[in-house]
Amino acid sequence: MEKDIIINKTRAFVKDKLQNEGSGHDWFHIERVYNLATYLCKKENGDEFIIKMAVLLHDIDDWKFSNNNNTTKDFLQSLNIDTSSYNKIMNIINTISYKGGIENSAQHDIEGKIVQDADRLDAMGAIGIARAFTYGGNKNRLIYDPSIKPKEFNSLEEVKNSNNHTINHFYEKLLKLKNLMNTDTAKQIAEERHRFMELFLDEFYYEWNFNK
Repeated sequence: MEKDIIINKTRAFVKDKLQNEGSGHDWFHIERVYNLATYLCKKENGDEFIIKMAVLLHDIDDWKFSNNNNTTKDFLQSLNIDTSSYNKIMNIINTISYKGGIENSAQHDIEGKIVQDADRLDAMGAIGIARAFTYGGNKNRLIYDPSIKPKEFNSLEEVKNSNNHTINHFYEKLLKLKNLMNTDTAKQIAEERHRFMELFLDEFYYEWNFNK
């Protein structure tokens, strides 16, 4: 099967699966990451097919919503792509997630670095802020509670079971992403998005504490 046909088939499959997802990991997230990754690929010279396929499928069996689901694996196997491509795509999908900073998510190939950078860039800036509060609302979390301080997680179970408020998510993850970018191109984009988040937090605290 031609690569363009495989990509288009995968786009349709993922769009159908995620178009009504309500936590900020919906089809539009995939599409934004896809566009970011395509841009990074042109700048950093990765294998476009591997990158696009990994981006499209990276949230289908996301650990935050799925327990050992084999949907991604089964779908990829149905495409009859070559073993090398299959292994590269699955390895990226299985290792790019931040997971509270607990597990090693280091990428060793440029394709994995690009996909990870693109996914993390979409967790930053204005979009990242919007997604953080969307996720918090989806999980019935408070916007902010000054008495609850950011956490340092010791296990993935702690991350999964955390009932934190959304502002703490900035300190536990989002503000750390700038220094975790792999590629030079992503590092430049991350600088601006990081500054925007800092400005947002300054304004948030100003409004929260108004007249106190």
